[in-house]
Amino acid sequence: MQSYYIHFIRHGAISPTLQGRYIGTTDVPLSEEGKAALSKLDATMDYPYAKVVFTSPLKRCTQTAKILYPHITPLTIDQLMECHFGEWENHTADELKGDPAFAKWLAGDNEVKPPRGESTADFTRRICVMFESIVNGLMQTGTTDAAIITHGGVMNILLAVYGLPQAKPFDWACDCGFGYSLRITPALWMRDKVAEVYQRIPLERNDDE
Repeated sequence: MQSYYIHFIRHGAISPTLQGRYIGTTDVPLSEEGKAALSKLDATMDYPYAKVVFTSPLKRCTQTAKILYPHITPLTIDQLMECHFGEWENHTADELKGDPAFAKWLAGDNEVKPPRGESTADFTRRICVMFESIVNGLMQTGTTDAAIITHGGVMNILLAVYGLPQAKPFDWACDCGFGYSLRITPALWMRDKVAEVYQRIPLERNDDE
């Protein structure tokens, strides 16, 4: 039976001045250093083939897609955006430490919702519905190779929910420009809604090639 391959790639780096802040749906672009790092990875390592590329609509993802898959027009999907942190957006954990709701959220309460934002539970439901829609669409069209360029939070949750071997979200964390490849077997997917995580990407380039 035909297998399907989905390659998750985390977007490139943004400005260092934003590091340590909760940047979810804020539409910040790649930094110049982030663009250069992606171009270097693309020149020295191998990203998997993809017939179709799905991305979050935020600039840091669409710009990453343009660098890594320049000949493919990506399909942007709003539901692939990072978690909406609401009034916590652009703040550091230190700045929010006096907020009781933030303390509960940080402790793992998935139902806590940032003011004007979304809870971890809502975020998880949103991205899971979209991922299952993508997988089903690939199967219906016979499209066997796809890339999803999105955010660290999106990748971590989806891999924790669907990935084998099973691991917690933060166990799937990876650097900007890196990611994981999934192999989806239709029978296993239809029965258990799981996929094999079989490699980290990009791949080391064989100098003999």
